[in-house]
Amino acid sequence: MSSRASRVQRDRRTHAPLFVTMILVAAFIGVCAAGVIGVVKLFDSWLEDLPDYTDVDAFALAEPTRIYAADGTTLLAELYLENRDPVTSDLVSPYAFNATVSIEDERFYEHEGVDVQGIARAVVVNLSSGGTSEGASTITQQLVRNTILLDEMTDITLERKVREAYLALQLEKIYSKDQILMMYMNTINYGDGAYGIQAAARNYFSKNAIDLTLSESALLAGIPQSPTRLNPFNNYEAAMARRDIVLERMLTNGYISQEEYDAAIAEVIVLTKEENPDNGIYQQPYFVDYVKSLLYENYSSEEIFKGGLTVYTTLDLRLQAAAESACYSTLEGEAEDLDISLCSVDPDTGFIVAMFGGKDYYTDQYNLATQAHRQCGSSFKAFTLTTAVEAGMSPSTLFNGSSPMQITPTWEVSNAGNGQYPSISLESATHLSLNTVYAQLIHQLGAARVVEMAHRMGINSELEEVESITLGSNGVTTLEMASAFGTLATGGIHRDTVAITKVLDRNGLVLYEYTDTPTQVITPEVAYSVTNVLRGDVTSGTATRAQLSSGQVSAGKTGTTQNYRDGYFVGYTPQLSTAVWVGTRTERTVYFDGGLLYGGTACCPAWKAFMDVALEGAELESFPVAANPTYTLANTSTIVPVEEKKEPTVNLIYQYSDTVAKGETISETTSEDGTVVTRIVSLGPDTSANVNIIYQYSDTVAKGETISETTSEDGKTITRIVSLGPENPGNSDPGNSGN
Repeated sequence: MSSRASRVQRDRRTHAPLFVTMILVAAFIGVCAAGVIGVVKLFDSWLEDLPDYTDVDAFALAEPTRIYAADGTTLLAELYLENRDPVTSDLVSPYAFNATVSIEDERFYEHEGVDVQGIARAVVVNLSSGGTSEGASTITQQLVRNTILLDEMTDITLERKVREAYLALQLEKIYSKDQILMMYMNTINYGDGAYGIQAAARNYFSKNAIDLTLSESALLAGIPQSPTRLNPFNNYEAAMARRDIVLERMLTNGYISQEEYDAAIAEVIVLTKEENPDNGIYQQPYFVDYVKSLLYENYSSEEIFKGGLTVYTTLDLRLQAAAESACYSTLEGEAEDLDISLCSVDPDTGFIVAMFGGKDYYTDQYNLATQAHRQCGSSFKAFTLTTAVEAGMSPSTLFNGSSPMQITPTWEVSNAGNGQYPSISLESATHLSLNTVYAQLIHQLGAARVVEMAHRMGINSELEEVESITLGSNGVTTLEMASAFGTLATGGIHRDTVAITKVLDRNGLVLYEYTDTPTQVITPEVAYSVTNVLRGDVTSGTATRAQLSSGQVSAGKTGTTQNYRDGYFVGYTPQLSTAVWVGTRTERTVYFDGGLLYGGTACCPAWKAFMDVALEGAELESFPVAANPTYTLANTSTIVPVEEKKEPTVNLIYQYSDTVAKGETISETTSEDGTVVTRIVSLGPDTSANVNIIYQYSDTVAKGETISETTSEDGKTITRIVSLGPENPGNSDPGNSGN
């Protein structure tokens, strides 16, 4: 502030008696009181329910809530209803202070909150000019009116004026002139939605308040008289005319020299509108929206959008960039509606370090990482496996993995590709993702136990206690899956996911701070055993495309849902647990990379691309080591393949007929054991040779190829034997982890 202002402040006058001030205020409004005693009693009644003017927060209006990334400095978003950005006096140009005092309250440094001399002058001027040319409110009174008496601002009554004057007098006893002026300039409306000098400087000039020129300061100081009419974007000429008046007042009051005045008057002001981000979000909108949803659980809308909170989050910008690169690369060249989500969690803290919620927030704000409850396919088998190991079943336990298999009277299960494995260990069945083995397993354990395990490990979604859940029939989110698999990475210790590490109020006081709350939900031995099995899924199972370039050990489970609508992979290392989903927002059969969508073909490469960058330069780590659990549970399943449902071999013989239409059956016979059906089909009337086609299995000839062909001696009948493929085909595509 200017030396003149400081000098005047040191020479402040003695405060006039309160009752004299009140009478003069009354005279200004035009109301006469019968006597001093009556006026004092009346005033006392008006001052009974005043707000607490001793609390500095009472004068702090709406301030934005600021959300920062994990580095503590990168601003992700500012949430506000009114564009405010309070600053301290050292961050404001001295020109702005002097311009404000000159135009709003030139005796500011002389009066004690209520300007008696100014009131008298205003009364005289207004009476002589029709009452429209001169105001009498001081800066202190305006501060009171715009803050603690905001609800009474529109009351045109003597009572409101007396309350305002009294509070202004009290305010000047508590705060210095400089403090009051700064409080005023942080709260006043500068038009165009900008409140406070810093927000105004950014809004109109795209610069900070400390960098305002004399001419720019004068322009801003003139706006509060009529924020709508004097908005320079809408009425440039009126705003400039008001600027000239402010400069004249500054010259008259000795704040600027004639040379400064002349230069400022001649200056042509250029406005540069600063574009505000949509919804106050600068970057990472899906993550910011998730943080907002968490804030709503503990704070009101008013606190979030007006309270000036400072929110520190867990988002690691380097890892987030890696996630975006991996996700966008995965979608290149694919169908326009194909989408992807990715969540990565630090299992040692629960921190969400990366979140990809969709391709374009401004097209669709639905967060696929936190809101989309999609089926995860065979990825859910990890919870069934953990339940079995905890119950005492060894991964080496043998099962009948033939397909199809009737599990219950109403539930028949098949393996992908109808793979046949009459005797296979639970561990190998996991690597091949055999549905029939896991259907038997959950039938033996009970769906309720598997659901309880999933919840214990970190799945918060509501799950149906049905046996098909082991094949991923219930909807979950990628955030939940990353969290739950992270429990295995830590040796059975679960931590709830964390997005917010600290929240401060507008004064910097801590409202919330993260504290680590680990819970041992499964034993280290169970976690160790399950992880050893899931490591094989990456080294030799359905997730081989997820093997990391660095050689860092990893584990995980793929998943593909029925009709190839969703692909899933959840993988983890000692450092990170990451889940990837690929599919479409509107469910349909999906094709990826020229073929049907599988978790192994779509999600594993995306996971690897992210994790290779995320762990770049990191030391190789090992999973927590523990002893093997005590295995006491045997496979008691007596479920056998559905042999009786095997379709019979159909031999089709085509021949011409003068009486039966082409394509219709002439005759059909079945062998005594029911295994062979011979069907004669009409080729329509003709005199050419008859063609008999017989289908049978062959271990050496591919399906659809001709095994042999013979022609009768008279040349009228051709018999062709066509291969149906091998008698017991294996799982030709282990990347399909089942329905």
